[in-house]
Amino acid sequence: MILIGAFTFLKYGDQYFMKNFFESDTFNSEYQTFTDQLGSLVLNPVDTTLAKKNLRVTDREIDEYRNYYGSLSEQITNIKEQYKDKIDEARRSKATSVEKVLTTKRDKKIKDITKNFEDDNYVSEKIFKIKEKDIDRYANNLKNNKKEFLNNYNYYSYELVDLNTGQSYSRGNLEDSAIYTQKYDREENALNTFTINDDAINVSNSNDADWVQENSLGDNVISYDITDMVQDKSYQYEGTIRISKAAFKNATFYQEYEEFKLHQSMLAIIWILSVLSIIPLFLFRPFKFEVNNSLFQTIQKWPMDVRVLCLVTNGLGIIIDLIMLSDHLLYSYVNNLVSFITVLVIIIAILYLLVWFAISQLLLMIEDMNTEEKRIRAYKKFVSLRIMKNFLNLFLSVSIGLQAVALLIIVFLSGVGIVGAFYNGKLLLIYIFLFFTIALPAVLIFLIRIGYLNKIMKQTQDIADGRLNSEIKVRGQSIFAKHAANLNQLREGVRTSLSEQAKSERLKTELITNVSHDLRTPLTSIITYTDLLKNPNLTDDERNSYIAILDKKSQRLKTLIEDLFEVSKMASGNMELQRQKVNLNQLLQQALGEHEEEMEKAAIDFRVHITDEVLMAYVDGQKWWRLLDNLIINALKYTLEGTRVYISLEKAEQQAQFVIKNITKYELGDQNVEELYERFKRADTSRHTEGSGLGLAISQSIVDLHDGKMDITVDGDLFKVTVNVPIV
Repeated sequence: MILIGAFTFLKYGDQYFMKNFFESDTFNSEYQTFTDQLGSLVLNPVDTTLAKKNLRVTDREIDEYRNYYGSLSEQITNIKEQYKDKIDEARRSKATSVEKVLTTKRDKKIKDITKNFEDDNYVSEKIFKIKEKDIDRYANNLKNNKKEFLNNYNYYSYELVDLNTGQSYSRGNLEDSAIYTQKYDREENALNTFTINDDAINVSNSNDADWVQENSLGDNVISYDITDMVQDKSYQYEGTIRISKAAFKNATFYQEYEEFKLHQSMLAIIWILSVLSIIPLFLFRPFKFEVNNSLFQTIQKWPMDVRVLCLVTNGLGIIIDLIMLSDHLLYSYVNNLVSFITVLVIIIAILYLLVWFAISQLLLMIEDMNTEEKRIRAYKKFVSLRIMKNFLNLFLSVSIGLQAVALLIIVFLSGVGIVGAFYNGKLLLIYIFLFFTIALPAVLIFLIRIGYLNKIMKQTQDIADGRLNSEIKVRGQSIFAKHAANLNQLREGVRTSLSEQAKSERLKTELITNVSHDLRTPLTSIITYTDLLKNPNLTDDERNSYIAILDKKSQRLKTLIEDLFEVSKMASGNMELQRQKVNLNQLLQQALGEHEEEMEKAAIDFRVHITDEVLMAYVDGQKWWRLLDNLIINALKYTLEGTRVYISLEKAEQQAQFVIKNITKYELGDQNVEELYERFKRADTSRHTEGSGLGLAISQSIVDLHDGKMDITVDGDLFKVTVNVPIV
């Protein structure tokens, strides 16, 4: 009873508790409609005569009227097209009189349209007539609406006085006993009404056949909004509006009034019983619970999420039952009292069972979750958690998941189809057709793909065993084919990785060998000449000569060590750049100027082209100068005598592009370009030149630090370096 009372109070309390029918939304909406129409139709209708006197035509309206159907040429063309077929038909039929009439009508309309575009007054008069007819039509609609209004609301009586003019308006007998009274006065509140009636305005002009005939040039009709012509005024009234008890029985909502009183009485009884039920609820304390029957002992073994689902379902059943109960009480017609009470008892009995079972389940769940240990144990047994994990695994590949679900649906429907075919022989032919067109192909495709998967798994095992020469065949566009392609990429990746690893080991060995050789050579010379200097019998010339050699070799050793440290520091990312806006044109000219004397002495022809457009970039000027210096020195050292070196600086899209290319004095052959970037790698494999072998490696690191790009191209003995860097 408490549940029934609480539910019905939440659902219907705002409508029925401490309310009467005349406070309901139904009545308030109806009363608002009455007062609105009372003002616009009876108390203060629009003065149409005054409205006609106040008519005005604006220039905008004249332009709109003229161009309503297009420009002058478009309208004339339209009129000619309208009459062309008719005139041609009359001409072919030799109906001269008809042809003449049609031609006259056409020319008259063309003349009328032409005059519209020539004379503003001519158009203005037309618009005046249209607006006057709109006003007349509005007045006629008001009369019709007023009659209908007085008939529909004949149960209202009123006595009202206009607060501005003092004029009185009354209708009906105010002496009869009233069931509803609404008073208005100037001190606290007044009845506000308006002159405009929307129902009377919103009537299409197309209902007037004469107007259409005069003003229509096609399917559309020119019209004007009445609110632009009639001023909507507000009036205030004091007085009384009543509904008498005798007249109220004729009201359209009288039946709703009777039902409202009946519902209110029934709900009051329910709410009183509900409040009184609180006493025995706590007096008898029905919520004591013990697991003493096999039903709850069985439920206690279920996973907790299954029990929660059972409880939620039980709760939904309670809500549905309460809805059925409230609807039965308020909206069932009591034609048969016995039937009404029987259904009511059944609904309440079901509600009792559902509530008892829900409370028992809830208390049992609280008992089984009252400690941390019990909660952890219950969580581990969640069925939904295990199902969700396994289900999500199915859709790690969406394609496989969808195909599996589709196959299950097809198999299920095939089974249902067999049962249907056995029960109805006519369905057998349909089932056979669907089996051979859908079910069988789906199963065959599934089996074929499973076979392909087995083959992929076999070849995957070969890859795992180190046999990398066998490529897996990719068949079709299925997910298995994509898997095969991915495995082939993995196989190629393993092969490439092994190749790169071997190459790395080789280059590492070469690096150690080259470093040892390049460091040992000057170091050996230093040791040798140091020993020679220990000889006291040396002449001054010999001693000075040895010292000069020692100085040269020590400088050589210093250069090697500094270059090695610098390239290592750049490669590790520990080099900090001092970026600033630098003119790349000037920087290149300065780098070339540093080597101008060497370039003149070398038996090499330098061809330099620097763009006239100023190229500015945010770079570390010192590091970028080092890059240019390395590449120019590289060209001076390794260019074949008697050939040319081409140096250029151009703009390429939003980058500055520096290019230097030359013919090498040492044969490059099939030299791997990538290895030229490696440290201590030289085209001079005999290592007779003074280079450290770190120039290109340092240059590459400088370019990378500036987010640029450096490319080396070797074509025979042609050596080309291209450097790109973003400009601002």
